[in-house]
Amino acid sequence: MSNVCEICGKKKFYGARIIRRGLAKKKGGIGMHVVKVSPRTFEPNIQSVRVVDANGAVVRKKVCVACIRSGKVQKAC
Repeated sequence: MSNVCEICGKKKFYGARIIRRGLAKKKGGIGMHVVKVSPRTFEPNIQSVRVVDANGAVVRKKVCVACIRSGKVQKAC
């Protein structure tokens, strides 16, 4: 559970890398065909930042960049 955002709970999830082969129909071919599907993971961009807590204390939290950019956390100077 080390790569999870402490604010929104964003974590890694699984998907697939799809390999296609052939010439597309709009380029005059018979279409793209799926040759291989291999699993992959999508990792969130987690940063360890010093954050001002609700009661004014400075604590270190693991926060995703989306939460930092949107202003959900206030960084300590």
